[in-house]
Amino acid sequence: MADAGGWPGERLVHAAQRGDVDSIAALVSGAHPHVRRFARTLCASPEDAEDAAQEALIILYRKIGMLRASGALASWMFRIVRNECLRRARVLRRDPAPSGDDTVLSAEEEVLRRLEAGRVAAAIAALPADQRRVLVMRDIQGLDGRTVADALGLSGAAMKSRLHRARSAVRCELRAAPETVLGGIGE
Repeated sequence: MADAGGWPGERLVHAAQRGDVDSIAALVSGAHPHVRRFARTLCASPEDAEDAAQEALIILYRKIGMLRASGALASWMFRIVRNECLRRARVLRRDPAPSGDDTVLSAEEEVLRRLEAGRVAAAIAALPADQRRVLVMRDIQGLDGRTVADALGLSGAAMKSRLHRARSAVRCELRAAPETVLGGIGE
């Protein structure tokens, strides 16, 4: 009952939306590895990634009935994980660093890592939908090129072209103004 990308299939999603407890459990279980992989790419630390993945799965469990299109499960879950990782980065920025030289240095490094993860998530979110889908499926979900092309109804060349444009756009965005991320830190 899984689709080509390994995500739980539409029949399972529909059954879960109707409130079938076994289907909800299978849906959460089937989505878990994908959600964890995405969280690891966006969150600054493994601990935050695990927490974000768990929070996303809890939201899936509670709000599966709100999902409009059963085929949109993957993008819905990735949006939830992205938002949770960004929320965690914002909380870290608001929390003051503990005192002590060694701790302050590691806290500063952690803030910078989290800010960078937030920038990557924002750069991916800013992509046009067609490029974002290809990038997420290929680089975040880890699907092979043929599977991505087939799932999106694209030729292999078109999929590669979109993936190249998406990667280039993310790189350009991350190179554009690194000082804006650091503005206010250490000033």
